[in-house]
Amino acid sequence: MFKQLLFRIAFLLLFTLTCNSQSIFGEWKTIDDETGNTKSIVEIYEQDGKAYAKVKALLEKGKKDKLCENCKGLNKNKPIKGMVIINGLTKDGNEWNGAKILDPKTGKEYKCYITLESDNKLKVRGYLGFALIGRTQYWIKN
Repeated sequence: MFKQLLFRIAFLLLFTLTCNSQSIFGEWKTIDDETGNTKSIVEIYEQDGKAYAKVKALLEKGKKDKLCENCKGLNKNKPIKGMVIINGLTKDGNEWNGAKILDPKTGKEYKCYITLESDNKLKVRGYLGFALIGRTQYWIKN
C-alpha cells in the first residue's frame, strides 16, 4: 500500500514537472535571424487565457534605452524596454496564433504564430498574408 502511494506521488510530481517545463511562458533570449546575435530578453506571459510578450531588456550595446522611432500610434517614440510586442495569442493545438507581433526595429506589425520546438527553443514566425511568406526567429529559454 505504502509503495503504491509513494509511486503515485512520484509519478504525479514527475508529470507536473514535465508539464511545467514544456511551456511557451517565461523569459526568452531573442536571436537576430540575420546576424545570430542575442538582441533582447522577452517575457511571454498569460493573461485571461491568452499569451502576451513584452521586452524585459535590450542586450545590444548602446541600445538599452532605445525608443521605437519607427512605431506608429501609441508606441511611437516609446521605450522598447517594457513594450508589449505580442498581443493576445490563443492556443490552437501545439501552436499559439491569432495575434500580431511588433518588430520594434521597423515599427511594422505582422501576423504571427509560436510553437515550442523543445523545452528550451521557441519558433516565432512573423508573416504577411500567408505563413509561407515571412520570417522565422528561434528564441532560447533564458
